[in-house]
Amino acid sequence: MSKTVLSVEQLSKQYRLGEVGTGTISHDLNRWWSKVRGKEDPYLKVGETNDRTNKGTSQYTWALQDICFDVKQGEVLGIIGKNGAGKSTLLKILSKVTGPTKGTIKSRGRIAALLEVGTGFHPELTGKENIFLNGTILGMTKKEVKSKLDEIVDFAGVERYLDTPVKRYSSGMMVRLGFSVAAHLEPEILIVDEVLAVGDAEFQKKCIGKMGAVAKGGRTILFVSHNMGSVKSLCTQAILLENGQKVFEGSVSDTIAKYVINKVNTSEKGIIDSKMRKMQSDETLIQRIAMLAEDGTIIEELYYKQPIDIKVNFEANQTIKDALIDIMIISQEGIIISHYMNTMNGYDPFVVQKGDREIMVRLNNDLAPGNYSITVGIHYSNGLTIEVVEDVYSFTVLKASLNENGHYPYEWSHGYLHPKAEWKLI
Repeated sequence: MSKTVLSVEQLSKQYRLGEVGTGTISHDLNRWWSKVRGKEDPYLKVGETNDRTNKGTSQYTWALQDICFDVKQGEVLGIIGKNGAGKSTLLKILSKVTGPTKGTIKSRGRIAALLEVGTGFHPELTGKENIFLNGTILGMTKKEVKSKLDEIVDFAGVERYLDTPVKRYSSGMMVRLGFSVAAHLEPEILIVDEVLAVGDAEFQKKCIGKMGAVAKGGRTILFVSHNMGSVKSLCTQAILLENGQKVFEGSVSDTIAKYVINKVNTSEKGIIDSKMRKMQSDETLIQRIAMLAEDGTIIEELYYKQPIDIKVNFEANQTIKDALIDIMIISQEGIIISHYMNTMNGYDPFVVQKGDREIMVRLNNDLAPGNYSITVGIHYSNGLTIEVVEDVYSFTVLKASLNENGHYPYEWSHGYLHPKAEWKLI
């Protein structure tokens, strides 16, 4: 039975908004007086959840609140959530970059972290000097670091610049060296933030492979990423953070599915609110997106191979003579599965007159059974974006079909698309 190497109990982090420093004298005196009387810090009770979209009434906010979880040896824990959910704050506390407001962390073994570009590096020291510095911080001897030096340099691919101060490195070079140091100096717990997104695709793939090898070697990894494909391929368990709180913990597939559902507006299906607007101008306002059955009713489930009918309602504040409308189908891992534009297949751009407008589109359903969401954009035909709304509608493709011939016959599925195919045996 694997032993627990990291245990987090009631972990919370509170910040005071709009202030730099420790606060005011009056707050410090109140805190001191409470401590003298053996009372709890009064300011721990003041604050709001970390919802970035709403203006709060308190000057205190919880970046994290009552986070609890355990990680066993050899596990790879994925930590997912929207921007501002508290992922990076959690990793900084676990890495001892900052301290918690309350709660406890119990760990067994050395922790190495790759959080932000350049974290743990001294800018005036060379790449080689920083490797030895990081090794010393992890409690390794000079001899131990030296034995790993060639592997670190080879993996990072920065041998030519090894004797150059890291302040002259590009962000990509810094990430390469930082990850290589963190992964090769044999920490018992490796913490990796979204920083890998800075590297190129080839290096990202290389890093994922290395982290998989590290985990198979019995070491533990905490991995934060917005790339659900990477999370699914690497992690064995996952937790979902929202507004500084843990809202779900479980298998990677279940956690990702919960994340995707939480991203989609579920109160009034398809009605757009400000949280969904990635880009917006004064020219249009997308108001609602719906998936329809043949009788015009709104549906959230489709039969296997059933055509997809989508309706987009928007208001044009001025005439747009060359409008390009695109619709993307997104998997629950956040991967773009299909991309449709009204200018495909020989169609001309739309001439959209001022006023309330409605667009209908029917798509062939080649999707494998599973959960998906929709992203819609309005652009000019030259590529300039007018408006984009993300993950506005979630839907499920069922294994069952409308007729016996189209029924999905398997309990498992590879890939996302099942296009029509013609077979011949000659």
